[in-house]
Amino acid sequence: MIKKRNRTRPVLTLQERLNKFTQEARAAAKKLPAGTERHMLLQKARDGEAASEMERWLSSHDLQSPK
Repeated sequence: MIKKRNRTRPVLTLQERLNKFTQEARAAAKKLPAGTERHMLLQKARDGEAASEMERWLSSHDLQSPK
């Protein structure tokens, strides 16, 4: 029997999900003392911000296709 694929769309946009992830990672890092775990959460927050910037740049109308 073939299993059907879940074709529902996310409620939030990618930009909103990335921003939410970044805020949650920063909030969790604030609660931790200095150390490896806090450093890893802050790195994930920076990665989320970078992904958000890339997504914003790639979805912009000013982006020209290669010629």
